Amino acid sequence: MLGWFQALMPRELKFFGLFESHAETLVAGALALQDMLKGGDGVPEACARVMQHEEAADQFTREVLLAVRRTFITPFDRGDIKDLITSLDDAIDQMQKTAKVITLFEQRQFDAQMQAMGAIIVEAAQITREAVGLLSRMRQNAQPLHVLTEKIIRIEDQADAIYDEGRKALYQANRHSDPMAFIIGVEIYSHLEKVVDRFEDVANRISGVVIEQV
Repeated sequence: MLGWFQALMPRELKFFGLFESHAETLVAGALALQDMLKGGDGVPEACARVMQHEEAADQFTREVLLAVRRTFITPFDRGDIKDLITSLDDAIDQMQKTAKVITLFEQRQFDAQMQAMGAIIVEAAQITREAVGLLSRMRQNAQPLHVLTEKIIRIEDQADAIYDEGRKALYQANRHSDPMAFIIGVEIYSHLEKVVDRFEDVANRISGVVIEQV
């Protein structure tokens, strides 16, 4: 049914193009976040890049939501379209919140576990971009999509382990000497974990769409 609709009304492919454009901003935002977690004098510039990519993503989100209202026949359920673009946007919104916390507390040094979570976020964003690129032919790509979404879920499990390890190391390093460093560090870890959680949400949304359509 999906292929028949797309053949009848090609203009509906604009949704997939917007999804793909948004996914590109996720990768760009994740790379900026990773640069930020390297620390040093480049942190403010990297934070600014995260903010810029979040603003670009918002524009793609608005275009999708407007297209949902204006398009008579959508490529799949309108509610699923809204949920998917919202989950994509939530991921980069959480990156922005992480950058805001780092800016607020003027952080310039980051633990190895924070940097490891940054690398996982980049990987999750890249897999998401790959998965989103397959959605326009989801019937043919059902199996690869399943594999990709499962990868994201496994990555989230890895991030949880690093999150716990990082908080423990933070506590052991600062419990007697610098309680404020521990509080700030936990806040940063919490936001990084939420970024990964948002990618898991995206994976679940994609899985749901594929199951309904295939």
